[in-house]
Amino acid sequence: MVIPDEVDSDRQPPPDPAATDRLTRRSIRSFVVRNGRTTAAQTDALQRLLPQVGIPYSDEPVNLDDTFGRVAPVWLEIGFGNGDVLLSMARQHPDINILGAEVHESGIGHALIGMESAGVSNLRFLQHDAMEVLENMLQPASLDQVLLLFPDPWHKKRHHKRRIVQKDFLDAVARTLKPCGVLHCATDWAEYGEWMIERLEADARFTNQAGPGNPSPRPRWRPVTRFEKRGHRLGHEVVDLLYTRNAS
Repeated sequence: MVIPDEVDSDRQPPPDPAATDRLTRRSIRSFVVRNGRTTAAQTDALQRLLPQVGIPYSDEPVNLDDTFGRVAPVWLEIGFGNGDVLLSMARQHPDINILGAEVHESGIGHALIGMESAGVSNLRFLQHDAMEVLENMLQPASLDQVLLLFPDPWHKKRHHKRRIVQKDFLDAVARTLKPCGVLHCATDWAEYGEWMIERLEADARFTNQAGPGNPSPRPRWRPVTRFEKRGHRLGHEVVDLLYTRNAS
């Protein structure tokens, strides 16, 4: 997951005290805070386009059919970075409603520019911590696929507790995935891949599409991201994991 730098505070709206308190108390988040700034083009896209295709965070479940204006399968990408995979999915699957959850304005702005350039209309954006989106904002069994591509590996052992793939995350994904829906994870950090497999194999709600303990081939529709290419240059093995939500 390519995580763009967070923009300067003077470009952000005043924080919601209640939301700030929730994030302060939460140990597992879907993002890492960085320092940085948006470009002029990204800021323009955020101002013009996000009001049209952004979904404000709510503690109450939203109706996704109303949000997209049609009934169709729904995929959610968590932490879409600069939006390369998100846009590729939208172009290849116009019959799918695609949600992207990302907190960093620079990444959202970049994706909005790409959306406008590609002329796709099946994208909606959530600028919020995806854990809270999964837990509070999405109805049970409302998603057909959840994608978690290259999350921060938190490679130091003392930081493992910050990894997103833990019980709370799997609980939230299991709640929001439809029976036979898919959780698709990818990482270029071998030890984190083993961590993911261990926790998913131990969860009776999910079944490994490639067989117990095995990675899956990269689906053809998933493009190779810039982050992934960097991992290859560093000699990292990229692992895709596809798990089906059991009907029971």
